[in-house]
Amino acid sequence: MDNPVVVRMVEVCVGRGVATLRFNFRGVGASSGRHDEGRGEQEDVRASLTHLQDVLGAGARVALAGYSFGAAMVAAAAMSVPVAGLALVAPPMRVAELHRPIGVTGPIVVVAGAEDQYCPPSALEVLRAMLPEATVVVIEGTDHFFFGSLMPLGDAVGAWADALVAG
Repeated sequence: MDNPVVVRMVEVCVGRGVATLRFNFRGVGASSGRHDEGRGEQEDVRASLTHLQDVLGAGARVALAGYSFGAAMVAAAAMSVPVAGLALVAPPMRVAELHRPIGVTGPIVVVAGAEDQYCPPSALEVLRAMLPEATVVVIEGTDHFFFGSLMPLGDAVGAWADALVAG
């Protein structure tokens, strides 16, 4: 949750008035538990989403955003819970299967670096075909970690957050 990409995503959303909640998956940092190959981590996403809905109150629209492994987990969670939007940043298509999220009622954005070693252009094209309603943003000159490209990453996530707020 302290990764610079995640921090930038949160900064941009907060700057647009979007309430955020970031967390470490089980077994990461000071979190209890152990890595569960994505099964328990999907439950972590759903539990966090439920907590955020409880804090914001009945009727609050909530969305999911994730980076790398987190992108795969929020996409999987969006298959079973309705969300107002979805941001998938550097989804690790080369090492994780991504399922088509069906519970998304608003904007979807996919952001990847043009030189992303975990989401190469061929995998991004598969994702583009799977999610034709998504806005796909490819940031030139960067890879999976967005070193030196946090500003354009923020612009892409910011445009998504603007659409989410407007929706």
